[in-house]
Amino acid sequence: MRAILDTSLERGRSFLLHNQKAEGNFEYEYNFVDRTFSPDDNQVRQAGALWGLALIHHDNPTVETREALERGFAFFREHAKTLPDGRMIIAYPGDDHGGTGTVSLVILALTEFLRTEGSIALQEKYQPFYEGLLQFLRTLRKADGHFDSDYDLSGQSYGYADPYANGEALLAMAKAAKYRGHSELWGEILGSAHRMHQTYITDALQEDPDSATTKGFYQWGTMSFFEIATSNKADPALFTTWAVNLAEWMIDVHKTLDRPRNTAYAYEGIISAWELARRAGDQTATEKLGHVIGEGLRKLTSWQVGGPIPNEYLLRNPTDDPHAVGGVMNHRAEPQLRIDVTQHQMHAVILARRYVYR
Repeated sequence: MRAILDTSLERGRSFLLHNQKAEGNFEYEYNFVDRTFSPDDNQVRQAGALWGLALIHHDNPTVETREALERGFAFFREHAKTLPDGRMIIAYPGDDHGGTGTVSLVILALTEFLRTEGSIALQEKYQPFYEGLLQFLRTLRKADGHFDSDYDLSGQSYGYADPYANGEALLAMAKAAKYRGHSELWGEILGSAHRMHQTYITDALQEDPDSATTKGFYQWGTMSFFEIATSNKADPALFTTWAVNLAEWMIDVHKTLDRPRNTAYAYEGIISAWELARRAGDQTATEKLGHVIGEGLRKLTSWQVGGPIPNEYLLRNPTDDPHAVGGVMNHRAEPQLRIDVTQHQMHAVILARRYVYR
């Protein structure tokens, strides 16, 4: 399995690099059968693709991925706006508002990049951008521990407590505290983690045992719980329990293995829970989660164009198109290749290689 995942990651890396535009953002979606690019776009998924590339760079730093990341950061910096108090927002071109998820994912990309690159020049180059975005993100947090989902281009936040945006913000804060020395954030992080667990898991599952709200928060929350559990700032047993329980919900109730569309996002969370269970010595959980990880990643890897184990649809539609090779389908027989689908799957592959298939 390790060799399969190694090949898959290399192909996914190629896909992201070949689909980066000269401006630094990415082609949003490519139909590899029709050989057409979609005119659609999504600012959060664009920032997520940059984070995916930063995770790949952290796993294996190269000149090529560093240069691609710098182009991506230049794009978002060009479309950033500094508020009078020094906070910075992203004003994505063509959109009349910004997303909390966009800011969070650019912060996550910068976090991975800056913890990978030791150059003082690069640290100094990107630190002001990083700090400006992080300080803005903090002000999106409300008194109840949730974050507003959107903001206008004057920096005024609004919107509801969207589970995706809240999970993304929580993970960005946790990684900033853990890997960039922002220890002042821990109180906010822990308060938000407890509140979000109540809202998106306890309350949501009481209302609907297969809650779409829980699914939206799922991988972001579990990855956040992993960062908290592996810090020295909270009881690891509690956050390990939360993560493992969520993983078992994803397997037993949401039934990730039976879903007809790509569920790579689920494995970002399941693998994080697997590693916490391993550290806790929970053999029952590691065996159960490990089985699903192996079966699920093998299935999804067969949906990768030019991947190591192509399914029947891909064998019938071979291509060496560099805009397609390494991209991952969102369904076993649909030719559209979207940047976020590949990004989530490559992160799951990185985590599986790091923890499960070392």
